[in-house]
Amino acid sequence: MVTAMEKMLRDKLSKMSYQNPDATSRDVYNTLSQYRGLSHAVEPFVFNDGKEKQLCKMTGTIPVPYKVFSNGSTKSLLNLKGTVPVPYKGTNYNIPVCIWIMDTHPNNAPLCYVKPTSDMVVKISRTTDHSGKIYLPELHLWDPRQPDLLPNLVKAMIAAFSKEPPVYAKPREVSQQQQQANQQQSSSSNFAPYPTQPYMPVPSGAGNPPYPPANSVYNSVPYPPASSYPGGFPAPYSGYNSGSGSAYPPYPTGGTQLPYHPFPSYPAGPMPPSSTPQNSGIDSGTGTITEEHIRASLLSAVEDKMRRSLREQSSRARDELDILRQTESELRAGKNRLDQILIRLSKEQEELDKNISMLKDKEEELSKATERLSDQEVDVDEAVTTTAPLYKQILNSYAEEAALEDTIYYVGEALRRGVIDLEVFLKQVRSLSRRQFMLRALMQKCRQKAGLK
Repeated sequence: MVTAMEKMLRDKLSKMSYQNPDATSRDVYNTLSQYRGLSHAVEPFVFNDGKEKQLCKMTGTIPVPYKVFSNGSTKSLLNLKGTVPVPYKGTNYNIPVCIWIMDTHPNNAPLCYVKPTSDMVVKISRTTDHSGKIYLPELHLWDPRQPDLLPNLVKAMIAAFSKEPPVYAKPREVSQQQQQANQQQSSSSNFAPYPTQPYMPVPSGAGNPPYPPANSVYNSVPYPPASSYPGGFPAPYSGYNSGSGSAYPPYPTGGTQLPYHPFPSYPAGPMPPSSTPQNSGIDSGTGTITEEHIRASLLSAVEDKMRRSLREQSSRARDELDILRQTESELRAGKNRLDQILIRLSKEQEELDKNISMLKDKEEELSKATERLSDQEVDVDEAVTTTAPLYKQILNSYAEEAALEDTIYYVGEALRRGVIDLEVFLKQVRSLSRRQFMLRALMQKCRQKAGLK
């Protein structure tokens, strides 16, 4: 049954020159039914050439603006824009997406994008590129014959994003006042070790964080800002230059160069106890950085780099292991199917062998019967037998009636040639016809008795 909202959507899509307004409105209505934060509206849009056209716009949680193509032209397109709840490591995150529905829907797949907010960064992965465009098998293998295309597409996005989030949070920038406060606090204490924890997102109003934290490759910065060192001295080994001859190469960036985001300030704490007595520490009077401090800094940097490298290798190994397990499962399922096919073929082969053996036996019996009967004269009357006396009576009556038909024909031929005169012809034909009539009546009665048509 078509609802009022679905009918209204269909009418508006028809005015927007959508090729399949019925299927598109039904698909959009199903999506809106599952995601209650959506609403719709129709607004005019003025193109660059001065023409005005009605544009369907979704207002509320998911607006629908127009779509500008690469050649500069515009077209009225329906889109679904908003956030989808994505479970990631036991927590739901709100991932902003935008789904552009083509005017040829459902024959062509929609265009899907991740739309990060000002405090998000797009993470380049197998499902998203630098522009935020989403790549999914459901889009590549789009089948317009499948039902609920848009709801299933949103479900596929949620499943893909739960394995690999498309965005992550930008780290908060540390204000100058906090840095100065940290300098004053750290100048009266031992140098604090470098923090290695990633930036955690702020939960949304619904109790769930809006987006997952960044991968350690992107958001793990090995050193705090230079101003966090005691005494206002610059941070040693704060960056690596490829031409400086440093013993440590730059940190990997995961294939994309991202801007440097400083860490939030952390309260300074005491250095962990060393296994050897510290002969030279930080001079509280002059704030001089000693060799022991440089050594601790190098150890912390090496440890941080090794941790990140191990995390990358562990994540890569887990992904490869998941792929191998999936491949193993598919191969086992294929092996089971092949075993069933082989068993079925074996049974069919056995049945065919039995049938061939049976046919050979029957062929031998027929050959023997042919040899036995070839030397004997066959009685025509005995060659044709019936299963019941009534059928035999019908057969005999039919044969006699056919013989009478031939007799009447040849009597007529005799009259034509002058062999007999007309009086003899009429007498014979009258007698034969009377007999033929009786036989036909008998056959009709026998057929009715036997139940034959």
